[in-house]
Amino acid sequence: MDYTPAYIELYKRGDLQRGADSLYAILGRCSLCPRNCGADRTSGEKGRCKSGILPVVSAYHPHFGEESCLVGRHGSGTIFFTHCNLSCVFCQNYDISHLGRGEEVSFKELAGMMLSLQSRGCHNINFVTPTHMVYAIVQALRIAIPEGLCVPLVYNSGGYDSTDTVRLLEGIIDIYMPDFKYMDAKTADTLCNAPNYPEIAVSAITEMHRQVGDLMLDSGGIARKGLLIRHLVLPDNYAATDKVLAQIAQISTHSYVNIMDQYRPEYRAKQFDHMRRRITVQEFDDAVDIASACGITRLDRYR
Repeated sequence: MDYTPAYIELYKRGDLQRGADSLYAILGRCSLCPRNCGADRTSGEKGRCKSGILPVVSAYHPHFGEESCLVGRHGSGTIFFTHCNLSCVFCQNYDISHLGRGEEVSFKELAGMMLSLQSRGCHNINFVTPTHMVYAIVQALRIAIPEGLCVPLVYNSGGYDSTDTVRLLEGIIDIYMPDFKYMDAKTADTLCNAPNYPEIAVSAITEMHRQVGDLMLDSGGIARKGLLIRHLVLPDNYAATDKVLAQIAQISTHSYVNIMDQYRPEYRAKQFDHMRRRITVQEFDDAVDIASACGITRLDRYR
């Protein structure tokens, strides 16, 4: 399929600037994410995400460990943002999300990273943990697009996204790739202090699907547009995997779902019941069987 990202037309019409202005206004009393911390990030105050207005990046490079439809031959052009609005206690990248490993960069430098990854042949620009950095992303796009940026943009989030903010990204993001972590409020409260995670994730992911639809691949099997959902299976069905998959099926049985088995007890995980071991083969197989029973037809099994 021939595909031209919609963000190019948005830039030509001036709508990208209007989107940046709307996001900047939100940052003045930040409600960019569901934490609604109210920090004035425009004046240098740090939000609940420990971030101000400029992007902080821990690394950027072609990534070959993502889903095959993102990686292709030349990799997914990942940009890892430092800090996180969710901060799960078991995060495998806790040195980035919790401990803040990374360096503050300018919007121009962020644009340069995008262009560098595209020049290396990456099939997309994959923003990892972008929720708290969407203003910086849009500002950097305003610099990168006239310099030739033209590959799809991937929004790779934890699923704890404000639906209002996601609406402002319509036409900017080509591929939404949220985690759908939990459908149990107590689990979400225990593991990331976000008891409203289930309802927030359902609302945000539904909006993402409204914007971009089910995942579309080109003739070479490379993703161009659409929704890709990840779900990490936890021990003892602690994430309520059955309810997560049933909810995804309500959004669309044609959703592209990556069921992942790579949970391991990192960071502070061993301090919590149910989180002290890896999952069993049976637990993973049960999750796959549940997805099939829900009618989900497009499964990517990360094992």
